[in-house]
Amino acid sequence: MEENVNRRDFLGMSLAAIAAVGAAASLVAMKKSWDPLPSVVAGGFTSVDISQLAAGELKTFEWRGQPVYVIKKASDDPKVEGRDFEINGEVYSVGLQVCTHLGCIPQYFADKKEFVCACHGGVFSSSGKNMSGPPPRPMDIPPFNIDGTKLVFGEEGEVYKQLIAKA
Repeated sequence: MEENVNRRDFLGMSLAAIAAVGAAASLVAMKKSWDPLPSVVAGGFTSVDISQLAAGELKTFEWRGQPVYVIKKASDDPKVEGRDFEINGEVYSVGLQVCTHLGCIPQYFADKKEFVCACHGGVFSSSGKNMSGPPPRPMDIPPFNIDGTKLVFGEEGEVYKQLIAKA
């Protein structure tokens, strides 16, 4: 009878060990499925060099599937508090080039220094402030950090925090 008890104990411990290994493997697999893919993590940060921008020029970049504009202001353009920032004495403006009314992409007119949304005629200044039409608020400012003459979108730098605090 004692041989049966030992065999039964061995089978019970074997079953418990297999169940523990299966549970651990399941937890590891669940954690891997919850982690973002490396391509998603890499897509969260976009670095752009703005040193080649001419005064009054607009450049559009893609960040997380959305258009982001950067404008180097001309020397005669006023600096808009809470929207514009300086790098090496030059004034820049940055924002998501998406209308805050319906999410359309406004077109920039350099001669008028304004964005115009074709959907419902919303007008934004070159700094992204809503001037007329149905947009309820200025264009959003994406999180960015300044690294020399590069902007790194996806990182919250000190200048970004200052702009958001003033908005």
